Amino acid sequence: MRRILKLLTSRLMLFVPLVILQLAVLFSFIYHASIVYSIMPIIRIMAIVMIVYIVNRQEDPSYKIAWCCVILAVPVIGVPLYLLAGNRKVPRKIRYGTIRVDKEMSGLLNADETQLSEEEESIFRYGIENGFPAYKNTSCKYYSTGEEWFADYLEELKKAKHFILMEFFIIVEGKCLEQLLEVLSMKIKEGVDVKLIYDDFGCVTLSKATKKRMKNIGIELNCFNRLRPAFIIQMNNRDHRKLTVIDNQTAFTGGVNISDEYINLITRFGYWKDSAIKIQGEAVWSFTVMFLGMYSYVNGGNVDYEKYHLQSETDSGEGCFQPYSDSPTDNELVALAMHMNMVNRARKYVYMDTPYLILNESMRHALILAAKGGVDVRILTPHIPDKIIVFQITRGNYYQLVKSGVKIYEYTPGFNHAKNFVADDTMAIVGSANMDYRSYFLHFENGVLLYDNKEVLKIRDNFLTSVEKSHEVTLEELENISLPVRLLRAVLNLFVPLV
Repeated sequence: MRRILKLLTSRLMLFVPLVILQLAVLFSFIYHASIVYSIMPIIRIMAIVMIVYIVNRQEDPSYKIAWCCVILAVPVIGVPLYLLAGNRKVPRKIRYGTIRVDKEMSGLLNADETQLSEEEESIFRYGIENGFPAYKNTSCKYYSTGEEWFADYLEELKKAKHFILMEFFIIVEGKCLEQLLEVLSMKIKEGVDVKLIYDDFGCVTLSKATKKRMKNIGIELNCFNRLRPAFIIQMNNRDHRKLTVIDNQTAFTGGVNISDEYINLITRFGYWKDSAIKIQGEAVWSFTVMFLGMYSYVNGGNVDYEKYHLQSETDSGEGCFQPYSDSPTDNELVALAMHMNMVNRARKYVYMDTPYLILNESMRHALILAAKGGVDVRILTPHIPDKIIVFQITRGNYYQLVKSGVKIYEYTPGFNHAKNFVADDTMAIVGSANMDYRSYFLHFENGVLLYDNKEVLKIRDNFLTSVEKSHEVTLEELENISLPVRLLRAVLNLFVPLV
């Protein structure tokens, strides 16, 4: 109830009505103009031209179909709406800002590829080609719960001597934040530099008083993509990354945010299942550069990257690691490609944790092809949803997959927020990206691909243990779903790419 009240009194409750009002005024003006000035034939011609343009774009087929339906069905609304938001081009400020940062980062990430075996070179080739080196001399620890992660997280923060770099999508007031601020306050008094990047939408309930308090403690706060009450596509691009770097020695990433529900101090949707990973050794430098690149963008100025390139304590570790990030400002769908490469390379099995299963055509085809090729393909989704409509869309993706041999389980104890892929006892991904359109096309995301490390088996075992507590979705129950529910899910799924 307290969280609901916070949301109702947040800036979001001001912005949403203003955006809706702007749209209503715009569509009303165009509609009346089409009647008074008889411009409907011009709008229809524009609709046809737009459809030809959309069909010939290099876009996901589902995205193109959805827009064509809207434009053909209601051209008075569809035409201006596409001009406003349909091009999916990242706004100039974000695009040029991140391009500048990419140039700054160019040449900072270099690793010795000669140390990779032929098999490793093959697995990591895509990432290497896109500027993400693969490292050895690195170790990791996988956390199968948020509470397990948070306890170790605080202990690692206490070891900081020089800097702490943090980036989170969601920060909510509560015991979790209080414990974190207590540690950060202590470290700042010891002379540690603490920088925090937060997404303005994800932190919309974070009060001004708390932000002021954080600044007074000495935390350098940086806001990504501040909310504005305007209907602009820029509001769709969010920083969904979860990342912490300590002294270039230790890095954390995964699905967990700073909120009590993530570490099960409060219960909102049953037990909150999440995951994270700790990286130590040479690979941490990629995470350091990743953060500093975003920091350079939000500050609008250059960063002395070498100042943060502290010599990492060499860790012999085992296996190979490839930290990566994804940005909507280029034409490379890194998070989607990383996930698909895992599916395509699997020979025995591939298991996936995701809170939302909202697939584009290429991922759906990859999963079906793998299952029909004899690969044990399993997906774990929540049984208790956090968003009812999104949950219906997720369930609307089940039938075709299950019919093709993909096994889908719903985590009955509560909400599965983990974002893990694991395959063949050899490779895994832990990161921030969901299996949905927003993560693949609109958000800034990050993760790490690991190979030939014993923690891969922990990720596998955690998945299998979770499946034992879950309900397997059968083809029989999917075929018995009522027609109205099927139609609702089909309609919702059609328009998901437009959100």
